Amino acid sequence: MQVTSLLSRHEHDHDHPHGESCSCGHDHEHAPVRLRQTLVGIVFVLNAFIVDWAFEQGHTVASVSALLGAITLGYPIIWTAIQDIRKGTLSINELVAIAVLAAFASGDYKTAGVVAFFMLIGEIIEARTAEGARASIESLIKLTPTKARRITPQGEEEVAAKDLAIGDVIRIRPGDNVAADGIILTGQGSFNQATITGESLPADKKPGDEVFAGTQNLTGVLEIKVSRAGVDTTLGRVRELILAAEKTKLPIMKIVDQYMGFYTPLVLVIAALVWAFTGKEHGLNNVISVIIFSCPCAFILATPTAMVAALSAAARLGILIKNVADIEAAAKINAFIFDKTGTLTTGELAVSRLAPLGGVTPAELLRVAASAEKYSNHPTAKALSQLAREAGVPLPEPKDFTETAGRGVKADIAGARVLVGRAQWLSDNGVTGDFLKSVDLNETEGWSLIFVARDGQCIGWVGLQDQTRAEAREALAELKASGVRRIAMISGDRQPVATRVAHEIGCEEARGECLPQNKVEFVRAVKAKGYKVAVVGDGVNDAPALAAGDLGIAMGAAGSEVAIHSATIALMNNDLRRLPFLVKLSRSTRTVINQNFMFGVAFIIGGMTLSALSYVPPALAAAMHTVGSLIVVFNSARLVRKGEELEHYHPEAPASKPGEPAAPAAKASLSPKMA
Repeated sequence: MQVTSLLSRHEHDHDHPHGESCSCGHDHEHAPVRLRQTLVGIVFVLNAFIVDWAFEQGHTVASVSALLGAITLGYPIIWTAIQDIRKGTLSINELVAIAVLAAFASGDYKTAGVVAFFMLIGEIIEARTAEGARASIESLIKLTPTKARRITPQGEEEVAAKDLAIGDVIRIRPGDNVAADGIILTGQGSFNQATITGESLPADKKPGDEVFAGTQNLTGVLEIKVSRAGVDTTLGRVRELILAAEKTKLPIMKIVDQYMGFYTPLVLVIAALVWAFTGKEHGLNNVISVIIFSCPCAFILATPTAMVAALSAAARLGILIKNVADIEAAAKINAFIFDKTGTLTTGELAVSRLAPLGGVTPAELLRVAASAEKYSNHPTAKALSQLAREAGVPLPEPKDFTETAGRGVKADIAGARVLVGRAQWLSDNGVTGDFLKSVDLNETEGWSLIFVARDGQCIGWVGLQDQTRAEAREALAELKASGVRRIAMISGDRQPVATRVAHEIGCEEARGECLPQNKVEFVRAVKAKGYKVAVVGDGVNDAPALAAGDLGIAMGAAGSEVAIHSATIALMNNDLRRLPFLVKLSRSTRTVINQNFMFGVAFIIGGMTLSALSYVPPALAAAMHTVGSLIVVFNSARLVRKGEELEHYHPEAPASKPGEPAAPAAKASLSPKMA
C-alpha cells in the first residue's frame, strides 16, 4: 500500500503540510503506532496456530484469537481503502483491502491475519526504506547549527541561527559548524566542506575568503561577517534543489500514474475469470492470491527507489541534479562541449617557468621577484607568492614600494633597487641590454611574461599561464572510454591559446575567439548533427551556452547563485572527474530501473499465473509479495554506494588555491638550490 504514495506524495505535500499521503491515508509519524498494532495482531494470529496445534483443530479459543488478530491487522488496510474511495481515487490499496476481505469471507481468519500481516510488514519496511533514503540526503544538507555566537558592542551573545541578518559578525570556534555564509574578517582555519563540494580534503581559509553554512571549522578561531543567512545560504539553496528534484518525475513514472486508475478494474476482471474457471473448491483462495500478486508494489517502486538512491549518491559528491529526468538524459549524452577558462583551466595565473640570467639561481630570482610584488594584489603577485610559499623561499620586506597599474612595480630589496614588470616597463626605467633575446616562449599561446631587474641589470624573467586542471586529461580520457564520441572546447581566448590547452588535456577539437553568441551557435550546430550535447562551463558568462545544450553543467557552483540556477546540473566543486562519474551513474541508474521493471512485471505475471493454477496459497502469496518489493528496494540501494572512490580522490594540485599547480619544471629547478 505504502508504495502508491511514493509517486504522489510530493504533489500533495502542499495540501498536507505534515507529509500525509493522500493515497495511503497515514504518515510516517504513525509508523511506530502501526508497528505496535501489527505486532499485537500477529501475536493473536500465532496464538491461534499454537492452540490448534496443542488442542483439537477448530478450538473456539483459536477461532476467537485468529478473528481478533485478523481484525487488528486488517482494520488499517480496509480503513485506508475506504478513505481512498471517499476521496474519489482508485489505487492498489483497494486491491489489498479486497484480498483481506475475501480471506475473511472464506472464514479462515488465520489466513486473513497472515495476509494482512505480510502486507502491513511490507508497507512498514518499504516506508522505512524510502524514508531512510531521504534521510541520507537530509543528513548531507541539514548540518546548519541552530545557534550562533554573534558579536555585539556589548560582547558575545548566543542567538538562534535563523535570527542572523546580513552584516552580523559571528565567531566560529574549532569544531563549530558555520551558521551562515560569510566572509572571514579575522583568523585562519581549515574547513571541512564535504557537505557543499563533496571533497573531504580540508580547505584552508584566511581573511577575505568565503565560508559556507553547514561546513565545519576544524582549526582556529575566526570572526565572520554574514553575507547570506537562512534559506538564502548556499546550503539552503542546495537543500531546496535536492528536495525539489525528488518531486520531479521520469516520463515512465507519469505513465504509471496515468494508468493506475484502469489497473484495479482490470485486476478485478481477471480475478472474476479465475473464480469462474477454477471452481468453488479452490476458487476463493486462488482469487485472493491473484489479487495479492496483482498489487504492483515492486513495479511502482522500480523507478522512485532508484532515483532517490542516485540523487543521494550524486549529492554526496557535490553533484546537484535539479530534475530526475536529467539523470536519464545524462545516459544518452555522446558529446561534451567545455568552456576553457575556469572549467578546463584553473582560471588563475600560475608560475610555469623561471628563467634566471647572469648566474642568478632560480631560487634567488623567485625571492627577488616575489619580495618586490609582496604588497601587490595583481594575479602575477599572487602566483609568485604562492610558489615562494610552496618552495619555502623566505621573502624579505620590500621598502619604498610603488606600483604602476598594468605595467610593473618598484621596491627596495636588501638595499637593491628592484623592478618587476613588462619588458617595456624595464626599458622605460633605464634597464639596458637585449634581455628579450633569451625568451623562448610565445605570448600569443597564453603565456604572460614579466621581467626582473636589480640595480639596472635584468636578472631573469618569469613565465606564467592559466594552468590546466590536474585531472582534466584523465577526465576527458574517461569520457571517451565511456563512449562519448565528440569532445570540444570553446573559448573567448585567442586560437593559439585554445590550441595549446586542448593539446595539453587531449581534446581533439578547440575553437578560440568565441563570443557568447558564437558559443551558442556552435552548440546548436553540434546538436543539429544528431549529437546529445552536454555543455560544461562556470555558469556565469556561459549561461546562454549552458541553456542551449541538452544538459547544462555548471562547474564550481558553491557560493554562486548564478551558477546554481543557470544550469540543469551543478557541480559544487571543480573536480572534472565528476563528469564521467555522472555518465556512469546515469547509465547504472537506467540499468537498475530496467532490472526492477523486468523483475516487477515478471513477478506479477508469474505470481498471478501460479495463483490461478492453485500453486500458491494466500499466505505464501502475501509473503512473496513483501519479498518481491524488498528485492527491488535493495537492488536500487546499490546505487547509493556509487562514486565512493571519488570521495578520497584529490588532484595532485587542488585548483582552489591561486597559482596552483606550479609547473614541475619550475619546482624542479628550485629544489636542488633549496636543499
